[in-house]
Amino acid sequence: MLVKQKMEIDIVATYVLVHGGNMSTKTWNDLTVGKTIYTENGLLGGKIWDSTVAALTAHNHRAFAPTLKDEHVSHLTDHIYQIRTLIVKNDLKDVILVGHSYGGMVITGVAAKMAQRIHRLVYLDAALPDPGQSLFDIIKSSGCDPMSFSGLELAAPYVEKLQFDAEKLRSLPKTYILCTKSEFGCVTRVAREKIAVDGKGWTYIEIPSSHVPMADMPAEFDQLMLDMAEK
Repeated sequence: MLVKQKMEIDIVATYVLVHGGNMSTKTWNDLTVGKTIYTENGLLGGKIWDSTVAALTAHNHRAFAPTLKDEHVSHLTDHIYQIRTLIVKNDLKDVILVGHSYGGMVITGVAAKMAQRIHRLVYLDAALPDPGQSLFDIIKSSGCDPMSFSGLELAAPYVEKLQFDAEKLRSLPKTYILCTKSEFGCVTRVAREKIAVDGKGWTYIEIPSSHVPMADMPAEFDQLMLDMAEK
């Protein structure tokens, strides 16, 4: 019993990290200030968070970074269910739920279904949907063409409209991290405007990085993630 109690005390916070579109190793390697990465299929999936997971666990946090199911055979609903299942199976509570890029759609859907298990939502240069919007809808509302972004394609998760009750999220603390050198600036501008109107419950942070700070500003980004446990 004493050992069990010590383990519980040692775990400071619990993070679930949700990536966006499945990034290619080429894209990562063009940005990274660290070692180049190669995988069998040329895609990173949840490995985009490897350095962040290492930093979090080194400080006695617990971190989960799953790879979302293939976007060519899955829907947004499937990705939301995948993360919800991970949380339930591991009996996770007070979760700091982080979504990068398209991952903002996923964490919004997850939190709307299980707000009681979420401690904070963190949107990393991410889509911030209103009820009934898809990722493509958000991009179009910014005046940009979704197909103009490298690597973004007409796959089911990106065009599925997210139906959720916004009131379920209103009381949750939320952080938005905007990457000032991001190629998705039109999308994050829309998010910034929404936050300015809403205001309540939001913390807004800017970092002078690309869309992928885990690659080009890993130390600074990891510190931001560590800081989330103090909020």
